[in-house]
Amino acid sequence: MAEKGIFAGLPWWVKWIAVPALVLVVFGSLIMTVLGFVIALVFKALLLVALIGGLIFVVKKFTSSSSSKSDW
Repeated sequence: MAEKGIFAGLPWWVKWIAVPALVLVVFGSLIMTVLGFVIALVFKALLLVALIGGLIFVVKKFTSSSSSKSDW
């Protein structure tokens, strides 16, 4: 409710253009750092899932082929 009192007498462009622009100027590097960290974390998580999936595939392929050779 306090925000309505602060922005009550100001034009619309101050609320929707000037204030967000100031927030981006002041906290822009922090926002980009956090965003970069999150993107890197998601990429590493997807890479880990792909590597584990590939390892499981290779191990199952070799164990199934070695068990079929022992049947001979």
